[in-house]
Amino acid sequence: MIKIENLCKNFVLHNQGSAVIPVMENAHLSVAPGECIALIGASGAGKSTLMRMIYGNYLSQSGSIVVDGVDVATAEPREILQLRRDTLGYVSQFLRVVPRVPTLEVVAEPLLNIGTDRDAALARARDLLARLNIPERLWALSPTTFSGGEQQRVNIARGFAHSFPAMLLDEPTASLDATNREVVLTLIEEAKARGAAIIGIFHDEAARARVCDREVDVTGFTPAKAA
Repeated sequence: MIKIENLCKNFVLHNQGSAVIPVMENAHLSVAPGECIALIGASGAGKSTLMRMIYGNYLSQSGSIVVDGVDVATAEPREILQLRRDTLGYVSQFLRVVPRVPTLEVVAEPLLNIGTDRDAALARARDLLARLNIPERLWALSPTTFSGGEQQRVNIARGFAHSFPAMLLDEPTASLDATNREVVLTLIEEAKARGAAIIGIFHDEAARARVCDREVDVTGFTPAKAA
């Protein structure tokens, strides 16, 4: 489902004489359907950079990132947008939504974008919001007014609304209480059971041990000059 080969990435510091900083080279990674892998490594090793490259936010210098047959490294923008809509979900640590859109609509949006019946999409959104303990009185309000913890749970609900075949999870259990942490881990297990290929960053070692099948240390992808 996800296969990375010979992936390399540099950053160019345009405000410092266009200095080139190599941050990743010859990265190799594969994730099968129903498998969850954890990216590990010290802060700055490149975990988030790799996730952003898979999602198409960062361009690579060379190599391939194939997700369900689409090479993100060379795909046209419209192909990446379609991949994000249909195939590749991303649960980031931060909620980014249009202000004044009700929470229920925010969570249902991924389903509506792929043509799911509106009633079914809203029903799925209600179920997830209830499971993640977002009070029903808040569902008609914009999540931009919520606390940080509530926004994180709305973001998780939105990320799991559509049954994406591949998912990227950036610290999905960070700062959650025990009850909501359990809900999120169960959602991950459900996604694996239906065949989703998942790559995640989990600083929560117990969560990592529970849902991840193996770990990949991205330090091994760090160029010698940048190590």
